[in-house]
Amino acid sequence: MDLKPKDKTAAMKAVRQYEFGGPEVLRYEDAPIPELKPGEVRVRVHAVGLNPPDWYLRDGYKTLPPEWQPKVPFPVILGTDISGVVEAVADDVKDFAAGDEVYSMVRFPSYGQSQAYAEFVTVPASELAFKPTGIDHVRAAAAPMSLLTAWQFLIEVGHNVQNPLQPNKHEPVPLAEKTVLINGAAGGVGHFAVQLAKWKGAYVIAVASGKHEAFLRNLGVDEFIDYTQTHPENVVHDIDLVVDCVGGPTTGRFLRTLKRGGALFPIFPLGFSGSEEAEKLGVTVSATQVRSSGAQLEELARLLNDGAIRVGIDSTFPLADTRKAHERAAKGNIQGKIVLTLA
Repeated sequence: MDLKPKDKTAAMKAVRQYEFGGPEVLRYEDAPIPELKPGEVRVRVHAVGLNPPDWYLRDGYKTLPPEWQPKVPFPVILGTDISGVVEAVADDVKDFAAGDEVYSMVRFPSYGQSQAYAEFVTVPASELAFKPTGIDHVRAAAAPMSLLTAWQFLIEVGHNVQNPLQPNKHEPVPLAEKTVLINGAAGGVGHFAVQLAKWKGAYVIAVASGKHEAFLRNLGVDEFIDYTQTHPENVVHDIDLVVDCVGGPTTGRFLRTLKRGGALFPIFPLGFSGSEEAEKLGVTVSATQVRSSGAQLEELARLLNDGAIRVGIDSTFPLADTRKAHERAAKGNIQGKIVLTLA
């Protein structure tokens, strides 16, 4: 099959930026349809899931040390998570065909090369999976990064890329009959972590603001703590595992909630400074970075199909209103995921 669009002047709608900054730098405009390369599939996008790396990149990775800030080629198209329909495949791709409904976390991490905020995106076939038939494109697009993050932290890492912030490879811990506290439980990663822990037989304590209690109870949590009323680190103890979906410099406060031999998994580990305290308490602190995996998305599709894992949707916005979607994200207190929709 011809690897290029038949009409070389063909354009698509996309959201691009030409400089770092706030939501105001996002421009909805015409852009070239991406050309297929060997090993790739071109997808007509129906929905795009938003994730924190989108605004980290939009801002210029301000949270990273300067030496870690990658070079970004402008103009850049944000986004990684898509659900849509295969439009074309390269000659060497055998597992997918035009018309297949698919979903993916595209080329992550690649710092601006995923380019998902667009009508068309090319995806390495190894990062693609058939869309779960039991859910729509909006929910399928909302799942990949957040669900893969929860899966790779809690169930199976699925890659061998070392976290540069720690000496040891991240290893999930057994969850059956363990007590697991999940901080930021209503957010993208959090609400999936809740469900995976319950699926594996854990007793789950969810920490979120009070407005999310009904949502989380419906997902099966055993206890709920409203952090606006109670500091969880003051009232819980003898926890086997804390999954801190907020992370950052405050994650060390959860060390004292853990039993000796327990573990703290900060989803965002930058800023943690409690290594000596963790060693004294006999607690493991460990994290990994999520990586694209079509094989894991195929496995997760079965859980999404049979309802074992449900996808919470905070809000949806048309692609043309991506700036408003980023403004919504900046307000925080998100329940589930924010999704962009395309006609």
